[in-house]
Amino acid sequence: MSAQSESLDAYLKARRELIAEDRGLRSDGAAIAHMSGLEELAEQNIRALRKKEIDNVWKAEHDAIPHVFPGMEFLTARGLIEKSEIFQLLKTMPKGALLHAHIDATVDVRTLLRLAEKEPALHIRIPTKLTLDNYTTVIPQFLALPKHQFVSGTIFGDSYVPDTWIRLQDARSSFPQKLGGEKGFDEWVIRSITINPTEAYVTHNTVEKIWQKFQSCFQAAYGLIHCETVYAGYLRESLLTAINDGISYAELRVTFLDKLMVDKNGELTLAHRDWLIIFESVVAGVKEELKAEGREDQFFGARLIYTTLRFISNEELREALDDCIALKQEFPHLIAGFDLVGDENVLKPLLDYIEPLLEFQQKTKELNLDIPFIFHAGETLGDGDSVDNNLYDALLLGTKRIGHGYSLVKHPHLMKICREQSICLEVCPISNEILRLTSSMPMHPLPILLNHGVPVTLNNDDPSIFGNFGLSYDFFQVLISSEVSGLMTLADIARRSFTYSTLEETQKAQAIALWEKHWKHFVEKVAAFKLDGA
Repeated sequence: MSAQSESLDAYLKARRELIAEDRGLRSDGAAIAHMSGLEELAEQNIRALRKKEIDNVWKAEHDAIPHVFPGMEFLTARGLIEKSEIFQLLKTMPKGALLHAHIDATVDVRTLLRLAEKEPALHIRIPTKLTLDNYTTVIPQFLALPKHQFVSGTIFGDSYVPDTWIRLQDARSSFPQKLGGEKGFDEWVIRSITINPTEAYVTHNTVEKIWQKFQSCFQAAYGLIHCETVYAGYLRESLLTAINDGISYAELRVTFLDKLMVDKNGELTLAHRDWLIIFESVVAGVKEELKAEGREDQFFGARLIYTTLRFISNEELREALDDCIALKQEFPHLIAGFDLVGDENVLKPLLDYIEPLLEFQQKTKELNLDIPFIFHAGETLGDGDSVDNNLYDALLLGTKRIGHGYSLVKHPHLMKICREQSICLEVCPISNEILRLTSSMPMHPLPILLNHGVPVTLNNDDPSIFGNFGLSYDFFQVLISSEVSGLMTLADIARRSFTYSTLEETQKAQAIALWEKHWKHFVEKVAAFKLDGA
């Protein structure tokens, strides 16, 4: 062998070792190192299929979609994603635990409308007269009223008085045919509660503007959901949607800002404990449904993260924290933790709430209650401002997980803390992209987190608004946009999602064991998958 050949061999060996050492720091390193033979074959098949789809789909020209690339804008690419063989395989993958989703935005709006339209007590109002010119921009409000306050009529035309409540069923049935009749009514409501590609990428393409649209979606949906008869059906659909996508456990954020919910008679009587009673009943009912279908091993359960909004006063926060304690004492198996939610960029930072939060920690310690903080923090493009600095306060307050943590990669010491203390980031890739923190998945900081060994889970955040129901879409976007991340990356994230949950250790072991059973079947399926032409 010549000296030149030896030099080249030495260089290539050093190069392989450097790459291996670098990638050995990744959080999925152990999962990759300990792959079974079947897992290795499944990994090879997925990588081969990814290469095929990148060449044939994501590098191809599409008349209706210019500038196609892997991990591109979700709302534009969704149709292509749904035709993907990888996506169809991922839909059958066991996803583990969903740890970051706001319950008021987890059900397809069309399904919500079907539930709402059956409820005679639900009413609708709008702030102005509806016309052919303005109806696409007018945002409706909804509310269930007692029978003696029912109002029949129409919301379209000169006869309507702005801000007057009209029965939803009447408003829908009388919606003019020139606007599409009942179907047009439904489409109008759906536009009010979802974000479309034009809004996300053209008319509202800044963080501030898209958040305004985002918040209006919650406001429009709230009155439809928070009615006893609709709420129970909504919760059931939320859980079944997750389960049917391979999610077997969930910790769902519920906002307890309003003290009462409308009961089945249209009266404001249902207190927070009643909300939990409904939730517990729905979870039990779903388990019974699945058992009758022979699918009881697909759902381990669900809990709630008590949340309120980060614009309230310190005294109001103290009331909310006391309420959370009372609910935990009565329903210890349902309350998973506490969070403050809302647009970090314009609302109060955690620092403004330090005193009541510290008081809460002391009080729960004295009562021997385990109610961890699970804070949203770092959902921002900022660097060193009050929003970015929420990360410091979240960690100092002992947060169990961090919701989003988008700006964490700007803080090497904080990444080290999360890695060493197993503080997991609830990463929501599609949400971050639609809410304009990033333009695409290749620009998302998730690969940095994985490469630095920071614990992460993948989550859908607000799927009814974004259209990313379940976790298959988010898993797909992560997989298709990285040459390093593969099937075992997704497996590691799914498996460890239980570890970062608030379940007891014995429960975590049981949930993981069930996941392993389904993972084995999935791996067998992917390992046997044959590419066209293979």
